[in-house]
Amino acid sequence: MSAQAEGLVAGKVALVTGAGSGIGRATALAFAREGARVVVSDLDETAGKTVADEIARAGGDARAVACDVTDEAQVEALVRAALDAFGRLDCAHNNAGGPGQGGRMHEIPTQEWNAILALNLTSVFLCMKHEIPVMARQGGGAIVNTASGAGLVAVPLLAHYAAAKHGVLGLTKTAAIENARTGVRVNAVCPGSVETPALRAHMAKDPAIAKGILATQPGGRLGRPEEIAESVVWLCSERASFVTGESFVVDGGAVAR
Repeated sequence: MSAQAEGLVAGKVALVTGAGSGIGRATALAFAREGARVVVSDLDETAGKTVADEIARAGGDARAVACDVTDEAQVEALVRAALDAFGRLDCAHNNAGGPGQGGRMHEIPTQEWNAILALNLTSVFLCMKHEIPVMARQGGGAIVNTASGAGLVAVPLLAHYAAAKHGVLGLTKTAAIENARTGVRVNAVCPGSVETPALRAHMAKDPAIAKGILATQPGGRLGRPEEIAESVVWLCSERASFVTGESFVVDGGAVAR
């Protein structure tokens, strides 16, 4: 996984939020493998440092920066830390998020509604608010926001999560058009059910949950974090130079059923 001189993002600086585990971790490792220097950010400082150390042991260059992406001051400090460490910011994967507890829409506490929108939607706004000006001053960059299949279809019992992820797609398209002449490309990736520690823990709660999730998978399996990461890195590379404002679905055909 050492940095490759001919990698897809060789010489670039990439920032990944929610990088301590799951999709974020896989993306941070993939960026490093493809030649980028990586800022590994997570609310869990220990988890972020573990991933940064993994990159370093493989010959890459990474910095771990703890950040609560719902706090604008911390997001601003995160972007500043990337500039302090590496002098520029070329790629960003705004990935941090989570579904919360959920329930029927009229039963979701307002406090939980606000928290889930802050974590999954406002955080993406805050990250782009501080990433885009840096990239525009440099003459370009690429941002990928983690949306979800829940940003494309209804998700009963997760109204707040579905609303937030639909919102991420709206933010992504708007930012893409606003920046079409600045050189900053903005896309979203829409993962399906991916085998992360969080999803496995959720499935372990009840065999019926696991059965229901697997029933939505045409191929009969969950996605792997690495499969999402490959899409993110490609979208940030020059091979995707004419791709912006897109919602890239990586779900094994789940929403096409």
